[in-house]
Amino acid sequence: MKLYSSVLLTAVLGLQVESVLQSSKHTEATELTGLLTSPHLQALMEAHDCIAEQELDVETIESVDQDENTTKLASLEKTRDMPLGVTVRNEHDRVIISRVVSGGPTEKSNLLSEGDETLEINGVPVRGKTLSWSPRSLSLQMHVKANFSYDPSEDPYVPCRELGLSFQKGDVLHVTSQDDPNWWQAYRDGHEDQKPLAGLIPGKSFQQHREAMKKTITDRNQEYKGKLWCAKKGKKQRKKLLFNPSKNIEHYTEDILTYEEVALYHQPPNRKRPIALIGPPNSGHDELRQRLLSLEPDRFAGAVPHTTRKPRAHEVNGREYNFVSRQSFESDLAAGKFTESGEFEQNLYGTNTDSVGQVVNSGKICLLCLHPRSLRVLCSSDLKPYIIFIRPPPPPQERFSTLLTRETLEKVREMEHSYGHLFDAVITNTEQEKSVSELLRLIDKLDIEPQWVPSDWVS
Repeated sequence: MKLYSSVLLTAVLGLQVESVLQSSKHTEATELTGLLTSPHLQALMEAHDCIAEQELDVETIESVDQDENTTKLASLEKTRDMPLGVTVRNEHDRVIISRVVSGGPTEKSNLLSEGDETLEINGVPVRGKTLSWSPRSLSLQMHVKANFSYDPSEDPYVPCRELGLSFQKGDVLHVTSQDDPNWWQAYRDGHEDQKPLAGLIPGKSFQQHREAMKKTITDRNQEYKGKLWCAKKGKKQRKKLLFNPSKNIEHYTEDILTYEEVALYHQPPNRKRPIALIGPPNSGHDELRQRLLSLEPDRFAGAVPHTTRKPRAHEVNGREYNFVSRQSFESDLAAGKFTESGEFEQNLYGTNTDSVGQVVNSGKICLLCLHPRSLRVLCSSDLKPYIIFIRPPPPPQERFSTLLTRETLEKVREMEHSYGHLFDAVITNTEQEKSVSELLRLIDKLDIEPQWVPSDWVS
């Protein structure tokens, strides 16, 4: 039988040690007694107690059972409106500590352990009662980028709504514990010192599972939408309608984006990250690329494309194009070296990652305009691209209902939904001069500040 204990203050422990030492006849015990009763050490212990009381706002222990392995009686108070930082669960009629939250008063007391049973709270027996206090664990720490937004106030499954951590898509989270696979503990990056308690966020597998379940239900409803079943069906017909949620959920789980582990990366001075500009056809991203190339030709360069056509009289291999045989082009294409490729008048054209690497190795910044589908090849290379989505300006109100405008808005939504987790920055191209200045600011920042990138790029 166990009961949670709080902080045993240093002075109390010191007195207990002194009483034990005084009964001893050993010379070492006499020397240690002298040290413990010296004015300097007494002052140090008193200062320690004062600081502990201010930080944790705890009371001294009232009493301790002789058999400390069995029962402990303690007092712990929270400061202001800070939670104690502990959650409990019910096991039959017992109230068990479920988790101790990182950074809370309970963890700082260092005497509460997961799995302990609570017998009384403020003198009131709790066995047989249903409680919901509302995890301590530093088992696996990492940083992740969130690929979805989360609001704990709208989540009926979060163990303690007050401890839930809200975040937006694209936020970087510092995960401090994954002991509970369903509910991780985390801080928003940079907020560790501002918020004393870690918050609860859905674990990766748990989030994937419930999103997959939503999708299977939606797809199932779409499948049977508008169908009216009136006739009595035989066994063979009923078999066709059987729904296997486990199978369908497993099918969707891998495609559901939740978190991506990230690490800080500072680009070397002689190896600049390529800049990939992504956007719909009328976003102006190609014009912005051309503007940067003309503004600073010594700093920026484009990758020389490959082609299987014959060079014209004025063309030089490696300047306008890299002229290669069809067999060589198709071999690199099969090896996944082309970020994009196509065929025109029976000739193949494309941008090879080797061409991008040549610009990077020269010390210049490679500027690319790509279709979002090309990002898969670029991101799986060792080039570490910095991806900027160029959003077209909002249309004038009088043209808002035109077909072209609706198609553009739909294309923007589709790109952001399907590829938004790959974007490092977004620029709305309302005015070219402002967009150029913002592009240069973002590119300059890569030389000054480390950036969050997928962890496997660093490892």
